[in-house]
Amino acid sequence: MKVRLNSRLVVLIVVLGVLAIREAALEIRPSYLRPGLHLFAYVGNTGDGTISAIDLVKLAPAATIAVGPEPTGIRAHPSRKEIWGLSSSAGYAWVLDASTNQVVARIPVGAAPYALDFSPDGTRAYVAASSSNTVVAIDCATRQVVARARAGRRPWIARVSPDGKLVVVSNRDDATVSILDAVTLATRGVVRVAPDPEQIAILPDGSKAFVTSGSRDEISVVDLERTVLLANLALDGTPDALLLKPDGGELYVPSASAHELLIVNTQTNEVGDFLLVGMSPTAAALAPDGQTLYVSDSAAGHVVPVTIDQRRVAAPISAGQAPRACQMTPGGDMLVAVDTASDEIAVVRAKTSSLITLVPTGSRPRDLAIKVF
Repeated sequence: MKVRLNSRLVVLIVVLGVLAIREAALEIRPSYLRPGLHLFAYVGNTGDGTISAIDLVKLAPAATIAVGPEPTGIRAHPSRKEIWGLSSSAGYAWVLDASTNQVVARIPVGAAPYALDFSPDGTRAYVAASSSNTVVAIDCATRQVVARARAGRRPWIARVSPDGKLVVVSNRDDATVSILDAVTLATRGVVRVAPDPEQIAILPDGSKAFVTSGSRDEISVVDLERTVLLANLALDGTPDALLLKPDGGELYVPSASAHELLIVNTQTNEVGDFLLVGMSPTAAALAPDGQTLYVSDSAAGHVVPVTIDQRRVAAPISAGQAPRACQMTPGGDMLVAVDTASDEIAVVRAKTSSLITLVPTGSRPRDLAIKVF
């Protein structure tokens, strides 16, 4: 009789354990992720030239893929089951098949590329090669360079307008922005901006571009239709990132030196507001509904939620030692932040504003892309 009771107890414990594991898996698995679909984060590790593919449902590393020295500019292709990125040291773009975790192409683009952008329809990729003073357009289907053009000196980044008609390039050593035709890469105009231009954000209607200065506390506003400078906006600190509200009405600018989130009114071209959000806000991610902004505080080891409309800063969320680059999953269920100090990513549950876990990556992680496939 005693043995029978013990056997039943063991069976009960096993059943309860299985149910608990199933419940936890269902809680983590996003509701939009149908059977057969996968949700992965891809992290570029500059220390060992690899990409860490991390399963965000199992919350575990799935593969480590060698892509080349100093991987950067990592982007999920908008329609293909591919992750694209660059090797800034080797001067090529690489293409990773998300289904097999294999590199399927390496495309020479020129010396020292740092960032990559796709056309809205995903047919082309655009890369500025900083040390070659060139911009290239790549056909994403054939993985061939189909256009090449000269830019200014040390082009930093090439961004495509939302209508896919223009490519805007920041030329760091010229203090200019080149405006190119997206099909031919022919120059439509060159505009002088604040010194050492770097990051670019383009309004949804394609009318304006906002460009950060790498050496001054300024953002330049460029009229893309008339190809003229509208203003150089003075800021309280160095702009570390640019994020546009989905309707384009506001631009959010984390600034570590100012310890603030600066908010620019894109219609009036004025700094309209600021919020103190921590010790060193360096990057941010916007929830899909556009209501909450998550700001990485790399010095405090936190991610800080900010309710946009109410201008309310919520309690910080623990996210490792030094979280920087961060992204939301497509449904807004989770936030993923790269912890550059501990070689991990932090996975945060947005609904409860709580850290789920830390997942190991390769050495010196930096860039991040998230893909459903």
